[in-house]
Amino acid sequence: MSENHENSGPFEGSSRRNLQADCENCFGLCCVALPFAASADFAIDKAAGQPCQNLQSDFRCGVHSSLRKLGFRGCTVYDCFGAGQQVSKVTFGGRDWRQNPGSAKQMYEVFTIMWQLHELLWYLTEALTLQPARMIHGELRLALEETQRLTRLDPDSLMELNVAAHRAEVNALLLRASELVRAEALRSQKEHSGRRKTYGRGADLIGAKLRGANLSGANLRGAYLIAADLRGADLRVADLIGADFRDADLRGADLRGSIFLTQAQINSAKGDAATKLPPALTRPTHWSEFGA
Repeated sequence: MSENHENSGPFEGSSRRNLQADCENCFGLCCVALPFAASADFAIDKAAGQPCQNLQSDFRCGVHSSLRKLGFRGCTVYDCFGAGQQVSKVTFGGRDWRQNPGSAKQMYEVFTIMWQLHELLWYLTEALTLQPARMIHGELRLALEETQRLTRLDPDSLMELNVAAHRAEVNALLLRASELVRAEALRSQKEHSGRRKTYGRGADLIGAKLRGANLSGANLRGAYLIAADLRGADLRVADLIGADFRDADLRGADLRGSIFLTQAQINSAKGDAATKLPPALTRPTHWSEFGA
């Protein structure tokens, strides 16, 4: 199988690093702005705009090293794509919500908008590394530049932004990129594969038995893979944008070169040392509890 689509290229360096959470330069926005309910992922209820009981005066988590043990598994899964530091240090110029309580509500709302824009930047940056999609790289680059421009807007302008419309436009481009990449990959392996199972967007694969399955090049956009058995599965070149991997078993699975996979998706799954990941993603430390 050809894997020249894997993450490499002019947009892979500093752009990707800027799209990773830097909690040292954030005002704990995910710990305040976002709501959560007592569940398997969170030990308590918390309303939007209410600081988490574990948030310290320096905007750090007081139980960061014990989050999963104390019932805050959801906190170890979440990833803001760097939106937290952008809002804290750039959009609001380093003025935090404790010192300026009058701007707190707007800051929280802007954070959720910025998170969506940064997520799009992550996908667009990756799309520009996909060589089979090079015929639309010009359009992708324009979309990236426009999205970057939007992240630099002032708070009032961000509040007025129609994020849903912008997401729809970008998603159409990402889908085209995905189709080009997967089509090339499937052509290259056609002679080595038999009949393949195909799935539509949002496929219900909750608890599915897919151990060892050949899902390379599959369209799994928005698929519900909650608690699916994907041990040893081949997910190379599969489009995984928006796929729900909560408690999916990825031990030994091959996700190298998969398209639009994020750290949050990996964090929510189970894996081990044999799980093969794209180079832009990090193996979660909690995977060690699932063994080899």
